[in-house]
Amino acid sequence: MLKTSVVEPRQYRDAMSRFAGAVHVVATDGKAGRRGTTVIAACSVSDDPPTVLVCLNATNPSNDLFRDNGVFSLNTLHSGQRELANAFSGLTGLPQQERFAFGVWDTLATGAPTLSDAAAVFDCELVESEDMATHRILFGRVKGVRIGDSLDPLLYYNRQYRVL
Repeated sequence: MLKTSVVEPRQYRDAMSRFAGAVHVVATDGKAGRRGTTVIAACSVSDDPPTVLVCLNATNPSNDLFRDNGVFSLNTLHSGQRELANAFSGLTGLPQQERFAFGVWDTLATGAPTLSDAAAVFDCELVESEDMATHRILFGRVKGVRIGDSLDPLLYYNRQYRVL
């Protein structure tokens, strides 16, 4: 008989807090509206064609804007952008327009807002969106890239920002 154990959500989150990740701001703009949020769950899917994925909380209806606009940018943050990460995290309570006052924003190929001094920017067209449990997974075909200065990355580990 196969022995299984039940993993409680809190226990799972505690274990995942030991998973170090790069800090990003994912942003969108279009007919549905402008939105940005801080994420850790993002990664490369393929380099041919260049594709990334981003996981967003599906229970937050504001995150529907990413799907509805069909474009997004993934902006990888460096160590000097902790305040910007906090602003977009939602923990500060700042409305969307005030969040975008942090940093200098422009656009590349898709019209999604891109952070001009990010460590790296991936400007994406949404090619697929899949809901899985509590999260929505966005798959983005990269239409533009900007490589910033080689500065120390901003990381998130054990529920705190860290720098290498």
